[in-house]
Amino acid sequence: MSWLVEPFEPEFMQRALVAGLLVVVLCSVVGTWVVLRGLTFIGDALAHGVLPGIAVAFVAGFSVTLGAAMGAAVIVAGVSVVGKRTDLREDAGVGLLFVGMLALGVIIVSREGSFATEITAFLFGDVLGVDDAQLRLLAVSALVALLAVAALHRPLLALAFDERKAATLGMRPALTRTLLLILVALVVVASFQAVGTLLVFGLLVAPPATGTLVARRVPMVMVASVVFGSVAVVAGLLASWHFDVAAGASMSATAVLIFFVVLGARDTRRWWTRRALKI
Repeated sequence: MSWLVEPFEPEFMQRALVAGLLVVVLCSVVGTWVVLRGLTFIGDALAHGVLPGIAVAFVAGFSVTLGAAMGAAVIVAGVSVVGKRTDLREDAGVGLLFVGMLALGVIIVSREGSFATEITAFLFGDVLGVDDAQLRLLAVSALVALLAVAALHRPLLALAFDERKAATLGMRPALTRTLLLILVALVVVASFQAVGTLLVFGLLVAPPATGTLVARRVPMVMVASVVFGSVAVVAGLLASWHFDVAAGASMSATAVLIFFVVLGARDTRRWWTRRALKI
């Protein structure tokens, strides 16, 4: 069992494990609603859209986390404005902000040669280099997300399954949608330094999507998502240690692989069940 225990003896690996598990909790409780609501595109848009804020923060010399939060706030506000002021579908507003913010980020990067050397770390993260401040941010963000999702359970449930009924019941679906976008922004801002703006999207979508394959009730989907995500984190860190590959990318790739393994297992079980009934 030394191959399983030995990699987690160094302190930086222990920090990476804690950070990864906190990211999984954060992504699972929010990502479940993202998957059920069909908002995976907004997760991708926010993951890319924070780049201009990060770039501005880097150039101006202030916190990149604050810069990421500013970029996320612009996207959330922009999507809300487009949804209220036009007849366009929600995904059209997301697409506009996604392209615009990503283009702006590339423009800033192209003008700042020094920042271009740092872009890889922001895009792909450095879970093996997390510090105490980042761990505290992840812990607080996970707690906030858990409390918010618990408080908003009924409005989010109504929004996910029947928005018109939610409006009839006075649950204010437009406000609930905006709050969900804010929670997604919280996930991206809190997690990007650990797993990167691109790879956080994998943990935001893959474990919750896998959870929907094995559970029906929303709380159980979240629990299953945390379990699958935790397996992906441990497997990704082990792969990073033993095969000298990128830890964050290994986590996200493993999370996606787990989805297809579970999907294949579920379909195989159903096939055998139907065959047994015919016999």
